[in-house]
Amino acid sequence: MANETSFLHIEGMYCSNCANRIEKVVGKLDGVEEVTINLTTEKGKVIYDQQKTSITSVIKKINKIGFQAKLTPAKAQKNKELNVLKWNFICSAMLTFPLAWSMLAHFAWTTFIYIPPLVTNPFFQLFITIPIQFIIGFPFYERAWKAIKSGSANMDVLVVLSTSAAFFYSHYVTFTTPNFLFTTGSAVLFYETSAFIITFILLGRLLEAKTKSKTTVALEKLYHMQIKTATLIKNGEEMLTSVAQLVPGDIILIKPGEKVPIDGQVIEGYSLLDEALLTGESIPIEKRIGSFVYAGTINQQGVLKIIATKKESETILSNIINIVEEAQSSKAPIQQLADKITGVFVPIVIMVAIITFFGSYFLFDQGNVSGALSKVIAVLIIACPCALGLATPTSIMVGSGRAAQLGILFKEGKFLELLAKCNTILLDKTGTITSGILQVTNVYVDSLHYDRFMELVGAVERTSDHPVARAVCVKAKEEGVTFPVAQNVQNVPGYGIMAVVDGMDVKIASSSFYRKNKIDLPFKALQLEKAYKKAGKTVMIVFIDNKFAGVIALFDEMKSSSVTAVSRLKQMGLNVMLVTGDHHQAGVQIAKKIGIKEVYAECSPTEKATIVKRLQKKGNQVMMVGDGINDAPALAVADVGVAIGTGSDIAIESGDITMIKGNIYRLIDAIHISKRTMNNIKQNFGWAFIYNIIMIPFAMFGILVPWLAGAAMAFSSIAVVLNSLRLKHVKV
Repeated sequence: MANETSFLHIEGMYCSNCANRIEKVVGKLDGVEEVTINLTTEKGKVIYDQQKTSITSVIKKINKIGFQAKLTPAKAQKNKELNVLKWNFICSAMLTFPLAWSMLAHFAWTTFIYIPPLVTNPFFQLFITIPIQFIIGFPFYERAWKAIKSGSANMDVLVVLSTSAAFFYSHYVTFTTPNFLFTTGSAVLFYETSAFIITFILLGRLLEAKTKSKTTVALEKLYHMQIKTATLIKNGEEMLTSVAQLVPGDIILIKPGEKVPIDGQVIEGYSLLDEALLTGESIPIEKRIGSFVYAGTINQQGVLKIIATKKESETILSNIINIVEEAQSSKAPIQQLADKITGVFVPIVIMVAIITFFGSYFLFDQGNVSGALSKVIAVLIIACPCALGLATPTSIMVGSGRAAQLGILFKEGKFLELLAKCNTILLDKTGTITSGILQVTNVYVDSLHYDRFMELVGAVERTSDHPVARAVCVKAKEEGVTFPVAQNVQNVPGYGIMAVVDGMDVKIASSSFYRKNKIDLPFKALQLEKAYKKAGKTVMIVFIDNKFAGVIALFDEMKSSSVTAVSRLKQMGLNVMLVTGDHHQAGVQIAKKIGIKEVYAECSPTEKATIVKRLQKKGNQVMMVGDGINDAPALAVADVGVAIGTGSDIAIESGDITMIKGNIYRLIDAIHISKRTMNNIKQNFGWAFIYNIIMIPFAMFGILVPWLAGAAMAFSSIAVVLNSLRLKHVKV
């Protein structure tokens, strides 16, 4: 049985140690092949063997260690969590206010402010701190205990240690100091410290949650493109139906201003459709009978009738959403650095806190317990590695979302990192540099009647989706011929196709195929091939019943964006090469036009993959760009495979990155976004490291008081998320 992949929504994660712990625990389950947890999206991806374990067992294991895992994230539930967090903060802030008021008694410059004796009374402070510490703060204790039980430590452990130390020390002083009930001096108490820390952490998490929700704006736009109902035409009558119930073959009516509910083909009407959100192209696209339309696009003018060609779960929009979700849930390799650091950070911080206490109490401020404790609390709080854990996932989410808005789909977060590192680009010719829409320019028939020749070759090519096959079929249909049935069809990747039609053996292939199989080509075939190739055309030679039957020449126009795109890529310092299955002259001619010097021609799909491997062995980071059909092997072995999609033939599953609508210029945009995202991650890392390096010594020497440490810790996380959000506005 094949491995199953499930996506989970996980609540209760507040730092990268939480995500790391889930990965560690779930990864040890028998049958779990791979587990990836994303702190920012609160999502997890689990690949497991169904014969050894189940997703139910995985969920139970996650819940057992202190988190709440579910198969499907509910937006209403997410809003509920945000509301709970908001009210916890409000209640905590209201209870903390009197404690903050009491702090004013410690400053000379606040003597003009009236401070009621009640707010400085230790028992009053104890009374209002208890609900903050043990009711509002109970989730911290719960998660910390479960973390310790599972043999790890997270941010909650630091929060519990620091606030508990502050609270219980203050509790001890309250009940052991003579006549403390009637005193108004509270300099040795830390009730306000405990309350401030919890309140600031709740504020930080509330702001962080709201800010992080903005990182999914691109995904939300894709969700909004999906509609739930469609106008179905059945037995001549219009009826409203659920899009989920539509099946291929259903007839759908789309009125002006409505979104297209399902992928389909126009069978009646004419209109202009806005495909900007799906493809990144702002110009409306004409749609007439025979045109394909895609779910989520907007009908701007006329009334269209379409026939559904896919189910809702199979539409291009659904596939795009799945890819973007997976990209935002995955990890970039650079995240491993943060995971390793945060994995050991908490124990190190606890050791630093212990050293700080003894150093202060025995050396720098001998005998002052409250002073030493204040420093320890500040160290424990300021060192929480939240910013470090958020540094990578937030940037990956926003960067991949911005790319999706431009019609660039990164399958996994790691390709955002790897793309920026590539120094060599292999460009396929057909469908990448050229339009991929071949046209038959010449047909030479040796002996058969022309119509019979077109019937036979059309019958064979009709079974293939290759650009050459489509062009031949279009030409045959223009001639008005009808196609017999082809049997025993054999595709020969990189060479051609063969089949049996009406009992005759038909071969349509390049001259390389015949030479490879030691089949002699007549002088006429060689003469025509030479002339057509000189003009830069693709040449297919036809044999019927092992006898030469004719020659078909095709030409593919170059894309208008190719010259500019290649020039820009070279200016960026990239080594650009052309690789094609077409003949050498056609490859060289195209390469000259676009400014490429190195050309690999007459390459089969496996030979393209071999070229990629050869370049990699020389130390190159190779990007392969192709149409995703014949280039699949090369796309798979390249460091980054970029599939160029076109119309209904978008090869979403073929590459690590997919460029919708086949615009090669988007490759430059993809590289730009990749580099900006990596720079953003490095900035986040830099901020997180500098923040801890600078702030921990301040805390150790008592310069940074505990309540201010809590505020600084919250600010550091928010700063990382805000910096990542700048990627939303990357200009291309």
